[in-house]
Parts: sequence; structure tokens; C-alpha cells
Amino acid sequence: MADKLLIVMMNTDPKNPTELGAPFAQAKVAAAMEYDVEVVLTGRSGELAKKGVAEKLFVQEGNEKSVYDYIRDAAEAGVKFKVCTPTLEIWGDDLIPEISETVGGAYIISEAMDDDTVTFTY
Repeated sequence: MADKLLIVMMNTDPKNPTELGAPFAQAKVAAAMEYDVEVVLTGRSGELAKKGVAEKLFVQEGNEKSVYDYIRDAAEAGVKFKVCTPTLEIWGDDLIPEISETVGGAYIISEAMDDDTVTFTY
């Protein structure tokens, strides 16, 4: 059985924040279950790595918990957050402190192909 969960967020659009809660909540739960969990933000979702973006988004209207709160909760549970290098060219490098590393496409492919890893994409 795999012991790592890799969540690649690429197509989840910050313009539709109702899509953003599930990946971070699932990451947090998997970390609580003692799996090694990484979330890689790339493409459209890479904008969430930029300071000030996720703080202004809410999964549900009227909910006081921002998307950034979901990210922070997952990080506190042990989830590692990474951003893909080309994303920095689009959104800049003023990143939220939860981003631990910048990775390239080869890293994502290598991790996703590993037998000990299950990969979810959003």
C-alpha cells in the first residue's frame, strides 16, 4: 500500500473558490492519518501560492474561514506545500510562508510514477 499522497492542483481555478476546500481538507485528513502528503500548486492554482490571494477567497459565502485558513490548517497537520517553477514566472515569487520548495515538472512526474505514491489531481 502507498504511504504518500501527492495532490497536484493545476486546474482548480481560484476564481471559483468553492472548488478549493476539498483538496486542502483531504490533504489535512491524510496527514492526520500519518501519510506523507504533498500539495503542488501549479497552473491556475499556482496563484494561491502568492501572498494575499488565498486570504481573500472563501469556499462558501458567509463562511469566516478563508482558503488561506484551509492551507494553514493543512500545513499545521504536516502537509508540505510546493509550487511549480513556471508558476513563479506567471504569478511572481512573493509566496505564502507555507510553500517549502519550488519544484519542476520532472519532480511531479517522478513522484507521481513512484509505486509508493497515490496522486490526486484537481
